Amino acid sequence: MKDIQNQRDYRNIPIDQVGIKNLRYPITVLDKAKNYQNTVASINMYVDLPHKYKGTHMSRFVEMLHVLRPEVSLKKFSEILENMKAHLNAASAHIEITFPYFIEKKAPISKLPGLMDYTCRIIGSSNRDDKTDIISEVIVPISSVCPCSKEISDEGAHNQRGEVQLKTRFKKFIWLEDMIELVESCASCEVFSVLKRVDEKEVTERGYANPKFVEDIVRDIASRLNKDSNITWFSLSAENFESIHNHSAYAHITKGEVPDFKQ
Repeated sequence: MKDIQNQRDYRNIPIDQVGIKNLRYPITVLDKAKNYQNTVASINMYVDLPHKYKGTHMSRFVEMLHVLRPEVSLKKFSEILENMKAHLNAASAHIEITFPYFIEKKAPISKLPGLMDYTCRIIGSSNRDDKTDIISEVIVPISSVCPCSKEISDEGAHNQRGEVQLKTRFKKFIWLEDMIELVESCASCEVFSVLKRVDEKEVTERGYANPKFVEDIVRDIASRLNKDSNITWFSLSAENFESIHNHSAYAHITKGEVPDFKQ
């Protein structure tokens, strides 16, 4: 049958990234407590397209996902990136896998268990020099109490849920759980899925005793990351969905060595 994608294109315009987006696919990821966890990912896969080709073979992206089985790992990422380049005649390849990751957390006083879900993402790229770049990302819900509100109010202080986004490059494997725990420890208080009244009292008072601006949160996290020799680069942001304002509060820090990585 005629291969339209491999036909010549005469516009002389290369494409930086071409591929598939938002493909839902079952995956298995490493779980620190239980070894493995099954989840469902949303996957983006791209390669570059030289100017001479009319198109790429979209179906091959899906076929190559079987390389990820049975689990998503750094080794598997490198394998699939190299397979993408080889099977699609590309010089560079890029893949993003986004998935919910579940951790069982017990309420602070009643100790009742509940499942917290965190959005996690692994981003991998391989360039024409066969250099691979991997970024691990977690998005963590948090709770914060406003220090200014506490200082100026005769009673109470306003608090709100927030969200911290942390991306890291690293020398060796880093657990998602460790990234999540680091973020939660730097908030006014953690967020839980199950709370009885005794727990609600505890987390309310814990947050009130530990007020933090978004600036405090990102600085506390950055301070911890700066001391970790395994982390070579990080990008982190905190956003508070303010309870008494019609806007969010936001802070961002990026620090570390960015690899000389050209597609």
